[in-house]
Amino acid sequence: MKIQQNISLKEYNTFGIAANAKRFISVSSVYELQQLLKTEKEVFLLSGGSNMLLTKDIDMLVVHLNITGVSIDTEDDKHVYLTVNAGEDWHEFVLWCIANDYGGIENLSLIPGNVGTCPIQNIGAYGVEVKDTITKVEGLEVATGKLVSFSNEDCKFGYRNSIFKNTHKGKIVLTSVGFKLTKKDHQLNTSYGAIKTELASRKVIKPTLKDVSDAVIAIRKSKLPDPKEIGNSGSFFKNPVISKKQFLEIQKVHANMPNYIVSENEIKIPAGWLVEQSGFKGKRFGDAGVHEKQALVLVNFGNASGQDILELAKKIQITVFSKFQISLEIEVNIV
Repeated sequence: MKIQQNISLKEYNTFGIAANAKRFISVSSVYELQQLLKTEKEVFLLSGGSNMLLTKDIDMLVVHLNITGVSIDTEDDKHVYLTVNAGEDWHEFVLWCIANDYGGIENLSLIPGNVGTCPIQNIGAYGVEVKDTITKVEGLEVATGKLVSFSNEDCKFGYRNSIFKNTHKGKIVLTSVGFKLTKKDHQLNTSYGAIKTELASRKVIKPTLKDVSDAVIAIRKSKLPDPKEIGNSGSFFKNPVISKKQFLEIQKVHANMPNYIVSENEIKIPAGWLVEQSGFKGKRFGDAGVHEKQALVLVNFGNASGQDILELAKKIQITVFSKFQISLEIEVNIV
């Protein structure tokens, strides 16, 4: 292990923001991380860099987690239990599961980032959330270097949320995630409209795990920009949940507002629709902008700073609230 000085983080974040790390180190094992935490108590943890916006240089030691590996803990006729290290690429892990006929996360195909970040955000897409397959999350306490384990219940998963994003933020380095996946009788979730349509266009009547994954990949590629081609962090805002009463009031003015019932008294509104209706879809402000195909995605056209992206996000929030009286919450971690 060697600490490097003044390293650009442009290649380590999917927004492609050219922030610098005063000190930088990459670790490839839990032991290396434990040894490091004996001497370094203030660290900035960096995995896939897919769910953050860097708005400044990082003065503390940046620790790049490059701990990889997938192992089968146990299995029976119906299920397999896996431990997946934090540095594994999420999409590559999904494809590996599909190749082995392990079901449960196929709807989460092509989500950028590493496995270690998936519990923090409780990633979700097309009717599925990762919390539904997670059995445990393991990590190290930054203060002590002690190994700790969290059950699914311990993680307090919510919509794009967990304790690792709140009370435990910066206190735990996630090193691995445990999953329970199906080996047969897969419960495919194809109820999301876009998946149904895509499968129908492919003339798929009895979809397999791969069929669902392929459909999701096609949908995402048609709507979302590839971070390797244009800097972005996927969905920038959470889909807001409002009261049924507020929804009915707004619907009087905006009769075509798309919506999804969350509960008897709660309605979810697509944030992308709100941004688009507020006039931002496809708009560019210098090198910061809103994607032309998906208004939920803010993009870096090349040389935008994190502050440029953040200022655009705030402008969108103000405009959406003024037009709809709905507050948009940022999903990406602002650093």
